[in-house]
Amino acid sequence: MECFLKRAFWFVPSEIVYRRLDALPMLGNFMRGVTTAVLLTLLLLCSGCTAPAVDTASSSQSQDPETPTEPCNGLIILCLRTYDNVTFPETHNSFSTHQDGIYYPASNHQTGLDAQWNAGMRAFMVDTHYETLGDEQIETVRLCHGDDSRGFSPCAYGTVNSVDWFSNLRGKIDQNPRDIVTLLVENYVQPDHLKAVFELSGLYEKVYYHELNTPWPTLLELIEQNTTLVVFWEQGGDASHPWVHDFLTHSWTTNFAEENTEDMNCDVLRGDVEQEVYHMNNWLRGPLGLSDPTRGDEANDVDFLIQRSTECWQQHGKRPTFIAVDWWEDGDVVAAAKAINELESWE
Repeated sequence: MECFLKRAFWFVPSEIVYRRLDALPMLGNFMRGVTTAVLLTLLLLCSGCTAPAVDTASSSQSQDPETPTEPCNGLIILCLRTYDNVTFPETHNSFSTHQDGIYYPASNHQTGLDAQWNAGMRAFMVDTHYETLGDEQIETVRLCHGDDSRGFSPCAYGTVNSVDWFSNLRGKIDQNPRDIVTLLVENYVQPDHLKAVFELSGLYEKVYYHELNTPWPTLLELIEQNTTLVVFWEQGGDASHPWVHDFLTHSWTTNFAEENTEDMNCDVLRGDVEQEVYHMNNWLRGPLGLSDPTRGDEANDVDFLIQRSTECWQQHGKRPTFIAVDWWEDGDVVAAAKAINELESWE
C-alpha cells in the first residue's frame, strides 16, 4: 500500500499542484497549506519505499555462472567440450629429433620437446625400449625409434633418457595446469617398468583413467580433477594397468606414411571405429619407406590439414582427436588444429 501510494504520487509534482492553486486566489493560501500537509503525510507513509526501479534485465544478458573465464588448451570454448570432441596437434616420434641427438634416417623432427611445447603441441607419440636387448631393467628404459625385429635394440640409432624426458613433460604440465596432454606409447618394455618410469618422473599421479565405452569428461572436468594426462599404448589390454588405455580398444587410426598427399584418406587402418577418439596420421614416406624430411611443407600445409580434417569429420561424424605429423617445424599443424576447434561443424 505504501509503495502504491508513492508510485501514484510520484508523477504529480508539487509545482503543478501549487501552480493550479495559484489560479484560485481566494483559496490559494489556505489550500497551499493543506496541500503541503498532505504531501508531507504521503511522504511519511511511503518512507520505506524507493523510486521506481528501472528494469535493466532486458538490456543486458546475465552471464552464466558456469561459463569458464579462463581458456582450456588455449580456447575458452574448449573447456566445456568433451575430450573426444577436441582436436589436439600431435608429433609422431616426438623424442626422435636432431636436437635430442637422433639423426636421419631415424629422426622425425629437428627440435625437441621444449620447442614443440612452446609451439602449442599437446599430444606426443613416443617409443619405449630397453637400451640393450636382454637387459630388462627399469634403469635401462629409453626412448628409441624403431622395433626389436632386427635382433638388436633400435637404441643403437640414438637414445633419449626416458625419465628425463618424462620429467621435463611433467614440469610443463605443472606450469600449464589448464592444458590437457596426451601420450601414445609404442611400448616394448614390461608394463611394470613403464609404470615405474612414469612414477619416477612424476607423470603417474597426473594420469586420467577412462572406463571403456563411457562418455569422456570435458576438459574442465579433467582440469578440476587434476588428471590432465591421458595415456594410450600399443601394448594390448592389461587389466593390471588400466591407466594406460589400449590404443586399439579405446580408439582407432587412419593409415600413415603414404607416398603422396593425394593418397591420404580417412579410412580406418586399425582399432575400433565405434570409439570416439581417433588419430589422423599425416606424414609422408620417402624412397626408403622412411619419413620424408623434404616434404614437410606439403604434408603440414595449413589449408591441406584443415581440408583433410573436415573430410574425416564428414566421413565419420566427428572431428579428428589428433592430427599427427612429422617435421612439425614445416607448415603449421597447431594453427590447423585451432581452426578445426573453432568450427561447430564440418559444413
